[in-house]
Amino acid sequence: MAVQRRNTHQRQLVLDAVLARNDHPTAEDIYLDVRARDEKISRGTVYRNLNLLEESGAIQSVHVPGGNRFDWRTDDHAHVTCMICGAVQDAPLAYDDAVDERAADETGYAITSHNTVFYGICPACQRARDERMDRPRP
Repeated sequence: MAVQRRNTHQRQLVLDAVLARNDHPTAEDIYLDVRARDEKISRGTVYRNLNLLEESGAIQSVHVPGGNRFDWRTDDHAHVTCMICGAVQDAPLAYDDAVDERAADETGYAITSHNTVFYGICPACQRARDERMDRPRP
């Protein structure tokens, strides 16, 4: 029998902080947002509630270099992350069930889902790189 967890005030603050952002925040970003609303909340409480919200399916965690990011979208979708600044955003690609089937066929695993994260350089970092390349050298 699964343990029913009650929705505490702190958990609701954490969820509200994730829902208010579209930039796939880190746990620290969420802590700072929640702390601005409730100065008594601890970092541990925020991190614990992020984990509980993920376990319950209310949010999802995106595993990228530099640590997990959090997403209010819980449907299966891909992400793209910048290897320079660490920005993470949704990639507008449909989930491909055929990839799950192929992985199951090739490995013998009972595949339940997959996560796709693309790595590259975001437009802002590309522009900054191009501007540095165009500058005359002393």
